[in-house]
Amino acid sequence: MRLRFLFSEALRSVRASLSTTLAATMTVLIGMFLVGLLIAFGTFASSWSKHEKGKLLEKVYFCAAATPNPRCKTRDATAKQINAVRAKLEANPLVKDVKFVSKADALKQMRKRAPELVRALVANPLPASEEVEPLKGEYIPRIDRSLRPLPAGVDKTAYGKKTASRILHLARVIETIFLVAIIVLLVASTLLIANTIRLSIFARRREIEVMKLVGASNWFVRGPFMIEGLICGLFGSIAAVVLLVLGKEIALPSILGHIDAGADVAAIPLSVNALILLAIGLILGAAGSGLTMRRFLRV
Repeated sequence: MRLRFLFSEALRSVRASLSTTLAATMTVLIGMFLVGLLIAFGTFASSWSKHEKGKLLEKVYFCAAATPNPRCKTRDATAKQINAVRAKLEANPLVKDVKFVSKADALKQMRKRAPELVRALVANPLPASEEVEPLKGEYIPRIDRSLRPLPAGVDKTAYGKKTASRILHLARVIETIFLVAIIVLLVASTLLIANTIRLSIFARRREIEVMKLVGASNWFVRGPFMIEGLICGLFGSIAAVVLLVLGKEIALPSILGHIDAGADVAAIPLSVNALILLAIGLILGAAGSGLTMRRFLRV
């Protein structure tokens, strides 16, 4: 009975102050639409950065007689030395996988990448190597340092220090920017909803004072306004989801057509994004009403 009364009061308040309700709903709509866009683009950018970090490899080049190095004593690394280096890498907890690339495999790869460079070769000058995949791209420098001093049979190591540094820095910047932007939007949306609903509450402040004077509890008075906030949050979030769906169907194909990303790069599924927005919209609507009511309950 009490719950029915709260809902009836909330609906009466919505009808009585329709313009204020529409303003609050539009506030939620704009805020949730922007949050949804940030979540979509933020997760896409994060997926892209993980894809790029996943391409970072540590390469360990073994000694080869064709490319003499004083420390290599002008001979190929022995099987024993290669196995010792592999065992050391596999024992490293920061390493995900180790792939051996023989001299013949290295020549095949070079013929695919730059056939003009190896067309006139009479012998294979390329060294054997180990391609080391880290658990995380951030671990690459630590893996490289773990091979210092260089083990016997190793000519050099390489991981594209400048490229790796740029990718890792860009990934951190992307994650920080989108996290801060979402927090700012959520705070701004809460304040805007609270200020909009405050207009409706201010118009009924005398009614609230009378209810308090006759013994109504704080939650009894607060209930209809929080339900009103939930209604605004729900419909505003649904409208934001509809706009996101339209944007995905109309604008997204033309945007993705100009982005060269891997097949594993994707944003959060729209269904999950929609559920997140509905939950946030309901929470913000209720919280905006509940926090605003505190001032008017002090009678």
